[in-house]
Amino acid sequence: MKLYPLIRPCLFQLDPEFAHDLSLKSLAIATRLGFVGRARPSPGRGPAQILDLEFPNPVGLAAGLDKNGEYIDALAALGFGFIEVGTVTPRPQPGNQKPRMFRIPEAEAIINRMGFNNRGVDYLIENLKKCRYRGILGINIGKNFDTPIEHAALDYLACMRKVYPYASYITVNVSSPNTTKLRDLQQPEALGPLLQALKGEQAVLRGRYGKYVPLAVKIAPDLNEEQIRDLALSLLDNQIDAVIATNTTVARDRIKGFRNWHESGGLSGKPLFDRSTEVVASLASLLKTKIPIIASGGIL
Repeated sequence: MKLYPLIRPCLFQLDPEFAHDLSLKSLAIATRLGFVGRARPSPGRGPAQILDLEFPNPVGLAAGLDKNGEYIDALAALGFGFIEVGTVTPRPQPGNQKPRMFRIPEAEAIINRMGFNNRGVDYLIENLKKCRYRGILGINIGKNFDTPIEHAALDYLACMRKVYPYASYITVNVSSPNTTKLRDLQQPEALGPLLQALKGEQAVLRGRYGKYVPLAVKIAPDLNEEQIRDLALSLLDNQIDAVIATNTTVARDRIKGFRNWHESGGLSGKPLFDRSTEVVASLASLLKTKIPIIASGGIL
């Protein structure tokens, strides 16, 4: 019996953020009791090899669901080929004011303006030390909301230094629409220096820990073709290891008129699929297999 169709109406009576937290806590309990592993579906495809990593299957969990790495073992029991936690920032921060998550059931979508709510990188590290999961783990890093954009690199570097020993790969989030001016970091004049600083630190950390942890950059779906081209050139110039396309969108054309469509924040879910796939296609034509692309957005 599939449980979700039975549980869904009850969850949808609850506040979305409360339902999110309740679901994760319930999943953790169910996993400890041994209920989850037996019920998980097959991903339908076998291993994938990129970034010198062997992914058991190509379906991963994007960042944002488990920002603090509190539920990694429970989420791993669902059968994901890889898990990405975060976005994490150097210092804890509460995120934006509630309510900040809105369902659009008719469109199979959600709008969120969480604002990198997390308990800080040190708390994440403590959770990583306790977790039993030994699969591929991505760690998504960002800047604190009150760090001036011109000093953003300091926040990314601080997070990178702390998560490096625990990560299979590190994702640089410059594309969330919910932190003021963060997306400005995608512009060539800002992105180039940021990536140079991160690649330089990557070399230092490689020597310190004796392992190479790939760097991925997560980009927005709201870039035009010229911006995508400029960004692709910057990724190539700075020898970035992977690109994740895409984050949530600020576009509303596919949900206009639906309940909550006017709320500010990033739209995810089914309406994002076509646009994120278009960005993947644009990147593929520009990068010509020189940099792996991890598609994100709209998988249901």
